[in-house]
Amino acid sequence: MAGRSKRTTITLQSTAGTGYRYTTTKNKQNHPERVEYKKYDPVAKKHVIFKETR
Repeated sequence: MAGRSKRTTITLQSTAGTGYRYTTTKNKQNHPERVEYKKYDPVAKKHVIFKETR
């Protein structure tokens, strides 16, 4: 019964230049543009903006 999911896997890259990445999912119908989240970067030891990469 499980149909095709409209959610796709994306990678979030740290803007602090540490190379740290998160992976998450997003619904491309609701958010067709690239997303940005403020998350914790354990390498930089602070919260920074993470941008979606393709």
